Amino acid sequence: MDSRRILAVNLKKFRGERSFSQEDLAHLAELDRTYISALERSRYSASLDVLDKLAAALGVKSSELLTGETSPMEPE
Repeated sequence: MDSRRILAVNLKKFRGERSFSQEDLAHLAELDRTYISALERSRYSASLDVLDKLAAALGVKSSELLTGETSPMEPE
């Protein structure tokens, strides 16, 4: 799974665990809601600064947003 997809999956997961809407997360991270939507659909790459903002808003480490499980058969 590529980094964009891992980020998308983790954003949705962490946001859902906190019962945040995209609007809630965007407000807390000082980003636009449409940008959050695009990240969750793997349309955009996120800069390190954006990763830090999202992680802080979600109460996780930045590295957790990019940690994903890959299958042994799936190329990295």
